Amino acid sequence: MTNIKLEDLRPAEGSTHKTKRVGRGRSSGRGKTSCRGHNGEGQRSGSSAKRGFEGGQMPAYRRLPKLKGFQIINKLHYAEINVGRIAQLGVKEVSLESLKEAKRVHPSCDGLRVLGNGEIKKAVTVKAAYVTPSAKEKIEAAGGKVELV
Repeated sequence: MTNIKLEDLRPAEGSTHKTKRVGRGRSSGRGKTSCRGHNGEGQRSGSSAKRGFEGGQMPAYRRLPKLKGFQIINKLHYAEINVGRIAQLGVKEVSLESLKEAKRVHPSCDGLRVLGNGEIKKAVTVKAAYVTPSAKEKIEAAGGKVELV
């Protein structure tokens, strides 16, 4: 086993590069204007374009509309169905999964909300995240059952 000393350590071959030395004559490839172009703001020493400057074009922070209020990141999207619509479906059990299978709601919905608009005569079991009091009353009056999931 060899002893490695701190002064013997070197970077791996090809991992380091020579620094660009500008303004060292035309033959260097970086002479005369020193990679700055001819005249203009970028040619001058000590100045640089301000943050967001796009060469005179209307900058993005002024071009794009401003968002107002809070943006909820993990917002849940609920499918809503009325009691009258459940009666038209003609099924014994209504849940988010059964409505997705029947392609009555969008596949990206996260939960089901049952609203009280309409009438229902048949007994139906409803499994939903939220049921309005009027909808619950109508479903139970028809002999059905409401389960909150």
